[in-house]
Amino acid sequence: MVSAVGALALCFGGAVLSPAHSFADTDDVSGPYVSLGDSYVAGPLIPLQTGNPPGCLRSDRNYPSLVRTGLRSSAFRDASCSGATTKEMTAPQAVIGGSNPPQLDALDDRTALVTLGIGGNDIGFADIIKNCAIKSPAKPFGAGCKDFYTQGGRDQLADRIDATGPKVAAVLDEISKRAPHAKVLVVGYPTILPDSGPGCFPVVPFTPGDVAYLRKTTHELNDMLADQADKADAQYVDTYRTSIGHDVCQLPGRKWVEGLVPTAPAAPVHPNALGMRNSANTVLMQLHARVPAGA
Repeated sequence: MVSAVGALALCFGGAVLSPAHSFADTDDVSGPYVSLGDSYVAGPLIPLQTGNPPGCLRSDRNYPSLVRTGLRSSAFRDASCSGATTKEMTAPQAVIGGSNPPQLDALDDRTALVTLGIGGNDIGFADIIKNCAIKSPAKPFGAGCKDFYTQGGRDQLADRIDATGPKVAAVLDEISKRAPHAKVLVVGYPTILPDSGPGCFPVVPFTPGDVAYLRKTTHELNDMLADQADKADAQYVDTYRTSIGHDVCQLPGRKWVEGLVPTAPAAPVHPNALGMRNSANTVLMQLHARVPAGA
């Protein structure tokens, strides 16, 4: 892997970039790396689960751990925790087995790299999945989920995304204060439902109309994160584009996000180990190439 082309091929193929071609060898990230975020960062139920408190459900194969390997970083702290919102960046989070400290407490003026993946729980990710899994099959030829979230003529999920934008902005501002020398990457959410087409109802119980609606919502969430990253002079990492074709409707081994009934060790509707590999590779490629991921 001596060329950017070869490294890019590995990125899209799902293999972890070799530490022998690490970003740390060629750039200015030589200090501590801190990972912040929610369950799409932590990697719930992907073996091996590690770290304290155990209720954060961090995996030693989540993308921050793989990025650390690619950077050859010995100074690394993964503060991510399943269920985290922007609130838990500055407040403790009670989970099984203890309390996760405010995630931003992991930062200091020596921090050289920060990755942040947050926002999904602020808009109610778990409840959205639960509600849509019930309401969508009730209207097999319609869009029961969309109808529920757009009743009254307003798109509640779009409104929630708009309301989350300033919260993400506040987190990024606080990161810049606590880690003023750090390179900051805002990592977006991967492809969950197919990027085109009707989905795979009823195997994944979202009708074609609701697949289109939820796809649009994912794009809007990622667009908000990209916009906030740009305003904060941070970099946005697009894991959506690099994961197209590896959604919940794919067969085991090709899917990088599990469905409501996982076929590989991972939480329902969360990245599996392959998905984490892709996110790590996308982060590493962006760091190495210093260009927008997927370009």
